[in-house]
Amino acid sequence: MGLSGAYGPLDDDEGVRVVHAYLDAGGTLLDTGDFYGSGHNEMLIRRALQGRDRDEVVLSVKFGAMRGPDGGLLGIDARPAAVGNFLTYTLQRLGTDHVDVYRPARLDPSVPIEDTVGAIAELVEKGYVRHIGLSEVGAETIRRAAAVAPICDLQIEYSLLTRDIEDEILPVCRELGIGVTAYGVLSRGLIGGSGAVEGARAMSPRFQGANLEHNTALVARLEELAAAKDASVAQLAIAWVAAQGEDIVPVVGARRLAQVATMIDSGRVTLSAEELAQLEALIPRGAARGDRYPSQAMAQLDSER
Repeated sequence: MGLSGAYGPLDDDEGVRVVHAYLDAGGTLLDTGDFYGSGHNEMLIRRALQGRDRDEVVLSVKFGAMRGPDGGLLGIDARPAAVGNFLTYTLQRLGTDHVDVYRPARLDPSVPIEDTVGAIAELVEKGYVRHIGLSEVGAETIRRAAAVAPICDLQIEYSLLTRDIEDEILPVCRELGIGVTAYGVLSRGLIGGSGAVEGARAMSPRFQGANLEHNTALVARLEELAAAKDASVAQLAIAWVAAQGEDIVPVVGARRLAQVATMIDSGRVTLSAEELAQLEALIPRGAARGDRYPSQAMAQLDSER
């Protein structure tokens, strides 16, 4: 998402170099959405994958978010007929005959999740999709979806600053054998970022006014432990998410080559039980101020109900 203007402009050539650096370092998971840059991100990925072995990459795609000509979000469409239509355009933009994981970006309140998952399951049978995923849905919706077809993973925000999934959502995923791809592990740059408030960050309550001052001071508590581990604050936060279970994969966005190196190198950071407890004492659950999305977007999240 960050390679398609979500956090400010970025040159496409630089975006391709970032993807290449990630793949050359052994990365395999590319997470995108057909609405990232209104198709731009998928076309960027297609360009980056030219000449490479498609089977060495896992393409995870979100669909359903509708945009207007001005880029504004217009709601979610996850009707069965729309599912196949969205995928048709995605396959064309990515230049592939299948995607590895396909998931509705959000729950469509007007469409039973069973209908949406059933439509994706038909695409699995036809070979256009390998696995079915979900995104930002609650425990009840996860159960209903899993009763229709196997669900491989749930994509949802999870970080030192956002831990609500630990109550119901994560236990249900583990009960049903569903993995978690955790996004927002750096809280959109609050953790280890430059501090710049631009693009999507400007809309986030956590980056506004006194909330930003409080949250910045909160994250600064990590600096001493990070230095002791010979790691950056960002690497420490990524390592914390990774340490929460083998069924959790941190999804980290990189916009610059140096950020790719930092992300990959976070894999060397190991945390003892004592250090994990120390981190959770430094940033207690619920300590961050401000919702993770603007109020209108929060109201549309099934995971928050």
